[in-house]
Amino acid sequence: MNHAPSRRTDPFSASMSDRCTRRDLLRTAAAASAAIALPKMTSAAIGRLEKPVRIGLIADLHHDVMHDGLARTAAFVKAMAARRPDAIMQLGDFAYPNASNKKVINLFNGAHKRSLHVIGNHDTDSGHTKKQCLDIWGMPRRYYAQNIDGLWLLVLDGNDRGSPTHKGGYPSYVGKEQTKWLKEQLASLEGPVIVVSHQPLAGAWAVDNSKEIQGILGEASDKVLLAINGHSHIDDVLRYKKVTYMHVNSASYQWVGGNHLHDSYSKDIHAKHPFIAYTCPYRHSLFATLTVNPKSLTIHVEGRKSEWVGPSPAELGADQDPTLTDGEQITARIRDRQVKRIAK
Repeated sequence: MNHAPSRRTDPFSASMSDRCTRRDLLRTAAAASAAIALPKMTSAAIGRLEKPVRIGLIADLHHDVMHDGLARTAAFVKAMAARRPDAIMQLGDFAYPNASNKKVINLFNGAHKRSLHVIGNHDTDSGHTKKQCLDIWGMPRRYYAQNIDGLWLLVLDGNDRGSPTHKGGYPSYVGKEQTKWLKEQLASLEGPVIVVSHQPLAGAWAVDNSKEIQGILGEASDKVLLAINGHSHIDDVLRYKKVTYMHVNSASYQWVGGNHLHDSYSKDIHAKHPFIAYTCPYRHSLFATLTVNPKSLTIHVEGRKSEWVGPSPAELGADQDPTLTDGEQITARIRDRQVKRIAK
């Protein structure tokens, strides 16, 4: 039974290929509060909004790995009650769509009238299906468009099969049916648009056809404000073809794999939840609030800072990815970020 992100070579999963390189992508400077610039041409799209639109985001809860997934969800729900977003969204690898997980699913779904879902690669582990995700979570389709007070969310399913470059492990691909739909949506919508996926569309562990998707989004960069994803369990922002891509860190942990097995919690917790030994957990639940403001022509990300429970990946000697830095992208936090308009 595989609960870990399919991002590395370990006893349970294979790593994904076709990653975007540093030469192709401009990585934003990493700081406690970082600025992300938007191209000037997107200002017209943001300006179509009548008021600021706020979305609460949580990614990669992995309730079926963690002993405290319900408490982490409750922390998110409590924070969202105070921040009063216009919608909340989980970005995949949430909780198996079954009766035993009803408590955490109902807690999330009951927290807002717009409680939105993205299917992750692990949500269909252990014999679960995408249809169960739709039926039990309450999704309209496996990929869909959702309007939030004038802001369009285009939600993709990155779990398609049929990738011509697939090299093993979980599928990580946006197939022809979806790419056709994505092009049609971007052609017909005036914007503004945020593209949402579980697997990254740029950067570390991106989908197999990431360059194809980046080209599609780049052609609509006057409408696409941002592309956001989970899956990678990192805190990162990149730009490619005038589109900004943001990796939303996991609510729960960083995966380090079988070569770095260790106990972060009590023996009793590890006995009941053995996959935690493959992770470096975050002490507190991580999540973010994203606000698109038409008056200031900015996007603001309000994140959350935590700390490692037990040793960090760096202390264990876990080598995650050559393009990532411990303490920067690999970190127990989601940074506050301000996305501002630039002149060109």
